[in-house]
Amino acid sequence: MNEDRTTRVNGVELPLTGDPGTPLVDVLRDEMSVRSVHVGCRNGDCGACTVLLDGEPVKSCLVPCHRAAGKDVVTLAGLAPAGSLHPVARAFWETNGFQCGFCLPGMVLCTVALAEGDGSRDEVAIREALAGNLCRCTGYQNVLVAAERALAETSDGGV
Repeated sequence: MNEDRTTRVNGVELPLTGDPGTPLVDVLRDEMSVRSVHVGCRNGDCGACTVLLDGEPVKSCLVPCHRAAGKDVVTLAGLAPAGSLHPVARAFWETNGFQCGFCLPGMVLCTVALAEGDGSRDEVAIREALAGNLCRCTGYQNVLVAAERALAETSDGGV
């Protein structure tokens, strides 16, 4: 296990206290007051707790907090400065790519990871990237439209 007991959450260095096996989602919400990470199923099925861990989307309910030691954690709230929207989040907003918003963190963060990657950006790649995220409002068509728009607007491979 990494001996470093700090992590960077949305650019801020924070201590990791308590039991190293505590799920990252609980540390983020309960100890660090990060509310843009949602608690859903607690077993990795819904994607509401998705964060970027060193740029890779992970379901924070399945990640013991010690795995975040010495790493960068980015949540939906950390994608852009307060009062502004990240280009991917803006595309979701402008195309009604969410309804209640509970699934939004996972959908946006997985789209951001796809946009920042070197792989394909076609519909199959989008569906694959978003496959681990459930929308209980059945808004998948608008989610797909939002992701396609966001990826088209960031077609240079970076966001």
